[in-house]
Amino acid sequence: MTKSIAVFGTGPGVGQAVARRYGKEGYEVVLVARRREPLEALARELTAGGVTAHVVTADLARTGDVPALAARIRACVGDPTAFYYGPASAGPMFVPAVDLTPELLRERMPITMDTLLALVREFLPAMVERGDGAILSAQGAAAVRGRPNMSGWPTVLAAQRNYLQSLAAEVAGKGVHVGALYIGARIAGTPVEADYERRRAQGEPVPDMPAADPAELADILWDMYTRRDRHETVVPAGLLDG
Repeated sequence: MTKSIAVFGTGPGVGQAVARRYGKEGYEVVLVARRREPLEALARELTAGGVTAHVVTADLARTGDVPALAARIRACVGDPTAFYYGPASAGPMFVPAVDLTPELLRERMPITMDTLLALVREFLPAMVERGDGAILSAQGAAAVRGRPNMSGWPTVLAAQRNYLQSLAAEVAGKGVHVGALYIGARIAGTPVEADYERRRAQGEPVPDMPAADPAELADILWDMYTRRDRHETVVPAGLLDG
């Protein structure tokens, strides 16, 4: 039986790197994002390398569309062996905590929490029945520890982290691995990096952040899935020590 992965948020950076990494391992790949053109370009690249790739466009902020989205994915590969969830929120990634409003948090809840919950409810039962599967995610390390001037989206990501921790403990004995990668680095070609550079150019306070190669981050997610020896990894190592 051919294994498959649905990549929700196949944007530049980790999402595309995950698609390439799992495709390299023989997985059929379902590429999911809003814009068709970049997905089709990546699908052509993967196909040229011998990977079976499917393009499914969707706005992951529209949680009510998840049942129809799941049906489209099943039409391509059945219930996927694994899925990766890492879409970026629209709008500014970070705001100072003193400027945070209830409205801003509510705007980020659908794409960060609601759609993820709906997708788990769609695809987890088949993973449990099969006794094998994975739910993977990659987000900013500010979800793990708050930083000055980096509130907003990370506040909701912290709630997502709590959910994934609980889910990991509940399904580990059923053959399903939940793995989350928390990144305290700038990832080339991503909206977070663009926002970081914009803020720095305007003289806004930003923390010093190292650069990260998305292909190396995808390797970490693959290692977490295959080894199943940890549910969370923080990059760079030791970032949150002390």
